[in-house]
Amino acid sequence: MTSRRNFVKLSALGSLFSFNAFSTFGKNTPILPSKEPVVISTWNHGIMANKKAWEILSAGGTALDAVEKGVMEVENDPTGASVGIGGRPDREGRVTLDACIMDEKSRCGSVGFLQDIKNPVAVARKIMEETPHIMLVGEGAKQFALEQGFKEENLLTQESEKAWKEWLKESKYKPVINVENHDTIGMLALDSNGNLSGSCTTSGAAYKLHGRLGDSPIIGSGLFVDNEIGAACATGLGEAVIRVAGSHLVVELMRQGHEPEEACKLAVDRIISKHENMEGLQVGFLALRKDGKYGGYSVYNGFNYAVANKQINNELVDTKFDRSW
Repeated sequence: MTSRRNFVKLSALGSLFSFNAFSTFGKNTPILPSKEPVVISTWNHGIMANKKAWEILSAGGTALDAVEKGVMEVENDPTGASVGIGGRPDREGRVTLDACIMDEKSRCGSVGFLQDIKNPVAVARKIMEETPHIMLVGEGAKQFALEQGFKEENLLTQESEKAWKEWLKESKYKPVINVENHDTIGMLALDSNGNLSGSCTTSGAAYKLHGRLGDSPIIGSGLFVDNEIGAACATGLGEAVIRVAGSHLVVELMRQGHEPEEACKLAVDRIISKHENMEGLQVGFLALRKDGKYGGYSVYNGFNYAVANKQINNELVDTKFDRSW
């Protein structure tokens, strides 16, 4: 009879072999890691972000560098109304930014309610690499960014200020995500070493209450990466994503054996089941599995994402959806 001690040893060795040889999901079905780079990112501004990310990936760079530098292209674009400089302000006229980043080692960094610094994703990476913490917010986050050499600048462009003053006439808050076709940018990448990383950055809901945080800076909600299985990110109304820890849910569903698109759909179904009224409440998920397969799904139609790999030259893909507008 095998002793309990020997059984434990054999079990440990079996587990070690399994995860060293390949990652598993579902009923021990192997996920063979892909060595073909791929990057996906939310909405049409993902085209701009993917272009930069693919330059890095196609040259043998890391997924971490790709997801940071890729979304910074959008953060630096003053014509965008939902990310970085040019982002719509809160109801007090202040632009506040949120972002997070996560790598293949499950290291992560996050910044919330950051003002006057246009590249929150780069600050998030510094938090990950230079501090023992994961999240910094508000004045503390700004102080840290300045100490790290980031420059203070006014993020409220003339166009955004004009739109805010127009909004003040009625002061009604109603998120209109698909009509404007821009929102948070979330990016997931797989590099030639078979490693995954992800990033997420936003100026949040336009004309929100001062101090509001959505899902974007919250690891497990706006973004989650597990290098054994896959990665996921979210876009849309952050409060709905937070309620179900959406991105973590998508990754765990892939771990159970669901295809990326199906995992996103099941997470959307979970959100729908938690709300009595889904009118105008848009949420979309993206997922990228360790083997390079990817997919997305949304509550309403109109959500798309950009994809780039060796076969696809940075194209927009419309996701399947639960219901029409």
